[in-house]
Amino acid sequence: MRRYSPLPRRWLLACLLFPMLWMASGTALAKPALWKVSQGSSTLYLFGTVHLMSDSAKWEYPALKKAMAASQALYIEITDDNPANMQALVMKYGVDMQHPLSDKLDPADRKRLAAAAKSAGMPGGMAALNIMQPWLAAVTLTVVPLVKAGLDPKAGADKVIKRQMSAAGKPVHGLETAEQQIRMLADMAPKTQIAFLKSALDDIDDGAAKLRKLTDAWQRGDVNAIARFADADMRKASPVVYQHLLVDRNKRWAPQLKALLAKPGTRFVAVGAAHLAGPDSVQHQLAALGLHAERVQ
Repeated sequence: MRRYSPLPRRWLLACLLFPMLWMASGTALAKPALWKVSQGSSTLYLFGTVHLMSDSAKWEYPALKKAMAASQALYIEITDDNPANMQALVMKYGVDMQHPLSDKLDPADRKRLAAAAKSAGMPGGMAALNIMQPWLAAVTLTVVPLVKAGLDPKAGADKVIKRQMSAAGKPVHGLETAEQQIRMLADMAPKTQIAFLKSALDDIDDGAAKLRKLTDAWQRGDVNAIARFADADMRKASPVVYQHLLVDRNKRWAPQLKALLAKPGTRFVAVGAAHLAGPDSVQHQLAALGLHAERVQ
């Protein structure tokens, strides 16, 4: 049987970086937020990233470069996100050719889905969406317009930092695997996936405006605004998705980070900016373990 991918290979990575993506464009120098957690002879730097950006985005600054230079290793969300692995995972967890997506929706939402596919410039149109599980359709409709607009996962802050640290001969580790990330969405109950898709459809018209606000907040290091525009919106629109994608992961990461602090040395941790904002942030989870994160920038 011929293997079929619902999206071009170059878009698979972007579409599996979750709906909470921030874009940054333009040439203005930005200073995204940076934190430090210290214990004895150990230090962790925490930096919130965006996964899709334009090549012209400027966001590095002296304090950030100094923290990276001082770190012996980098920890990011995942390291096994090569196209071949991601494509295999999409086929395994995101495609269902036996049960069309349109059959899972009421007539009004089927009409909205078709309109969204057209407005987003979806490759393959409604036919491509129709073989997707609801979670994948939701993520795809969120990300495809951004990629078509010229935003690139390779230009994302996490990817830039990974390349720089690797070039310096420093090891790069993942806090989780690509399969774990995808299964957080794929294992959600069918009704939750449908609610997630409906939320994505609701945001089709005003998604660009929200992204501009998030862009500005990230660039100026305004964590409260990120929490207001991102975490709070997700918590209100899709509380179960918010729990899966943010809260549960932050709670899993906190003990991992605490274990790193038991070892001497300095390490740099770069995760999506939403994970470092709001009342359920990584910093709050670390505080519950007795560790204080100090804002550096």
